[in-house]
Amino acid sequence: MADMVPAWVEGKLTPMDKLEVHQRGLRHKAVSVFVLAGDEVLIQQRAAGKYHTPGLWANTCCTHPLWGEPAEVCAVRRLEQELGITGVTPVWRRQAEYRADVGGGLVEHEVVEIFTVDAPRDLIVRPNPDEVQAVRWMTRAALEAEIAESPEAHTPWMRIYMADHAAAIFGPDTPA
Repeated sequence: MADMVPAWVEGKLTPMDKLEVHQRGLRHKAVSVFVLAGDEVLIQQRAAGKYHTPGLWANTCCTHPLWGEPAEVCAVRRLEQELGITGVTPVWRRQAEYRADVGGGLVEHEVVEIFTVDAPRDLIVRPNPDEVQAVRWMTRAALEAEIAESPEAHTPWMRIYMADHAAAIFGPDTPA
């Protein structure tokens, strides 16, 4: 069930093919992680071979949990698969829901569990080239300025997170 994601069909959570979920714009579960080091966040540029939003900048990592997989387990798994990051503990910040056109007739309608990870600035990051073509650290202020100047360079969900959920992501340790 590697490409099956938990999606709601007629009000019932059902395992479905990931591509079909995006083609139909169905509401589905997701996980997003922001790795923070002091006042900086690690962002990634999606690999050119991704089936949607290739080459755009996004949060540290995001994905869909496998059928029956807890969100925190998914966050740990995906940090390792996408970026080679291990030995960290995600902290749940909030749940959010958004709907965004991601191009090519595909729609992300996600109910996403947002996590943060506190990490050292010298964190070892080994991007998987099938997933990520570049990474960089940015301050919140620099990221907000870049999104304002070049929104098209960032994924729709990154723009939504920064516009609607930045206080929970970058705020104090108490989950929002």
